[in-house]
Amino acid sequence: MAAALGQFMEFHPVHGTNVRLDSSATKATRVESFANGICFSKHPLNPGEIFLVEIEDKELGWCGHLRIGLTAHDPGTLDTVPEYSLPDLVDMGESWVFAITRNHNKVIEQEGHEEAGQAAGVRSADGGDEMENAPKKFFTDTHLCIENVCIPKDKLVGRSRPGRFSHILDDLYKTNILPPTARRSRIGVLYVPKGQTIADLHIVINGEDMGACAKAIPTSRPLYAVVDVFAATKCVRIIQVEYGFSSLQTLCRKTIQKHIVHRMALDWLELPELLKRFCKFE
Repeated sequence: MAAALGQFMEFHPVHGTNVRLDSSATKATRVESFANGICFSKHPLNPGEIFLVEIEDKELGWCGHLRIGLTAHDPGTLDTVPEYSLPDLVDMGESWVFAITRNHNKVIEQEGHEEAGQAAGVRSADGGDEMENAPKKFFTDTHLCIENVCIPKDKLVGRSRPGRFSHILDDLYKTNILPPTARRSRIGVLYVPKGQTIADLHIVINGEDMGACAKAIPTSRPLYAVVDVFAATKCVRIIQVEYGFSSLQTLCRKTIQKHIVHRMALDWLELPELLKRFCKFE
């Protein structure tokens, strides 16, 4: 099934004491310290609906980064918002939150680990992974499909700002993908139904599914997104995902991208400047 048409996403007015929301309730900034930065989605998520944020600003000097997940606790019923999502909110039960690391890798599926709500292990960067060594190419897929859920990919991928020689000096510009914790990186959370009363939690980083981070989550109660603007992550902004068919503009961009090696190659084409910028995601 394709994900249903998405609602307009906002942050809940209930949040950590160090969080300030903008007038649209789509931008959350931690104004002090490194903690008390928990935010929630204003409304529960629908099955297969992603809550997507972009890292707008960072703060040097802290260890740790953004944390994201789901909770069955209605934020409006909380007496106080916990100082930390990990472990405080998780210790309250019916909450599943995961820290995003600088070298975040996919969850390793292991046989015999199907415990309800159990988080699967995440492969460390030092452990290596055969998929990491596979050649990467320019993003041309129109949708991210997670089992029976399909989400338009155009808004999911965070892009770095290209420089004149960046495609030569840095492989990140060849793949057009940012590290998970970089500015402009986009991170989302959703749940995929696995039956009438359970679902798997998935985290998506720059258009790539990280796998089922938590399995057999009960869905008998509404599930809210949790975003902890923690430590080195200073400010995040909600990205609205449009469900449905790709626009003609997006289809044109995908066609052009299929025939080039990297974004900077667009400058060599005889195309209008506005179209070049659109294809570079500028």
